[in-house]
Amino acid sequence: MQADLSIADGFEPAQHPVAGCELCHQPAGRLVARLPGWRVVRVDDEAFPAFYRLICREHVSEMSDLSSAEQRRCLAWMMAIEAVLRRELAPAKINLASLGNVVPHLHWHVIARFGWDSHFPQPVWGQRQRSVEDSVLELVRERLPAVDRALAAALREVP
Repeated sequence: MQADLSIADGFEPAQHPVAGCELCHQPAGRLVARLPGWRVVRVDDEAFPAFYRLICREHVSEMSDLSSAEQRRCLAWMMAIEAVLRRELAPAKINLASLGNVVPHLHWHVIARFGWDSHFPQPVWGQRQRSVEDSVLELVRERLPAVDRALAAALREVP
């Protein structure tokens, strides 16, 4: 099933939204791609510019709520996002996380991490380790439109 990468139509809310769930009602970032039943967004995070989310369109809490086929598609899309971030940005590490403790709507964080980032090697929500010059962050931010395009192209190729 090919991804719908014509994002001109914008965000598609959940068909069966849960009251108060922000991921059911809003994009939660800059829309990079709409996928069948999912979306990829880039999160606007000052400290972590290469922070992406793969978000299930419908409100489910856990991967085990999905069919086996949907689980495989999710994993394939997540791996495509990781591969593009590694190729385009050469980070020290990619963080993958699906916590949902605060927002129990299935979504995966895919975050390119760099040895110089403010929290590395701690998680992004952990303790700050250092200050980072804006000019260093700007070098990554400048590359993000190209990364977004590369992500859209890679996601198009996922079966």
